[in-house]
Amino acid sequence: MAWLYVIVGGLFETAFAVSLKESHGFSRLWPSISFAVTVVVSMLLLGLGLRELPVGTAYAVWTGIGAAGTAIVGMLFFDDPATFLRIAAIGVIVSGVILLNLAGGGH
Repeated sequence: MAWLYVIVGGLFETAFAVSLKESHGFSRLWPSISFAVTVVVSMLLLGLGLRELPVGTAYAVWTGIGAAGTAIVGMLFFDDPATFLRIAAIGVIVSGVILLNLAGGGH
């Protein structure tokens, strides 16, 4: 269950990053509220996962999901460039998280 918390928390990290962009520096109400809610949910889920998982591994997975997810959302919905190097970088992030887990990061 701890991994589920961390994974879903990482998805909420993507949501709070997108909400932050859409808030335009907290000048738009609903995206600002969305940011506040999603950042709290994301942190709570990470905290629940940390009850059972090593901090380094759980945090790396959480941030990896957030970073890769935000980059993908940016390419799909915000006209961020979808170059080979950007896509390869996402692959490196995902590979790093997988390798960290294979190295004995979970219980």
